[in-house]
Amino acid sequence: MTFSKEVVIDGKGHLMGRLASIVAKQILNGQKVVVVRAEDINISGPFFRNKLRYMNFMRKRCVVNPNRGPFHLRAPSKIFWRVVRGMVPHKTPRGAAALERLKIFEGIPPPFDKEKRVVVPAALRVLRLKPGRKFTVLKRLSSEFGWKYEDVVERLEKQRKEKSKVYYERKKALKKLRVQAGVNVEKQVAGVQQKLAVLGH
Repeated sequence: MTFSKEVVIDGKGHLMGRLASIVAKQILNGQKVVVVRAEDINISGPFFRNKLRYMNFMRKRCVVNPNRGPFHLRAPSKIFWRVVRGMVPHKTPRGAAALERLKIFEGIPPPFDKEKRVVVPAALRVLRLKPGRKFTVLKRLSSEFGWKYEDVVERLEKQRKEKSKVYYERKKALKKLRVQAGVNVEKQVAGVQQKLAVLGH
């Protein structure tokens, strides 16, 4: 990944661990990274196995005072953030500064809905997981353990897609007009072009 001011990654269809390792490396190198649509990140393996795994994690707590941690985060963005944190030396100033460069969101909030979004081929499920293998979508796992905003995110995403569809249709119409205008001008300046060609231009 070449260095740029800020990279916006569309998390949909990426495997969680593979994406987290690439993101962790980038933020440690000084790159600012934004991950959107965290609720559509995938985890390899069937849902039931991943649910058992998360239930096992939920049982890990401080016996003396559970408020001391470990804290069991429910939102997809926070689950992914914790996975990345585990790959970063977050207790050192360098690691803490790296985590400051990372932003993770459910859905695609403004202003990122109007920015270019990229994918990470090395972490895409369709490229890395054998066809037919089972996988789990992070939003389903989060909802099972108490995340209450799946329907809210879906509603907002539906609104965003409707807006972007209107924008795209307008963009296509303008492009068609621009091409047509170019064809019309070519006919008008054909004679001038021939004269210039004779003169070597």
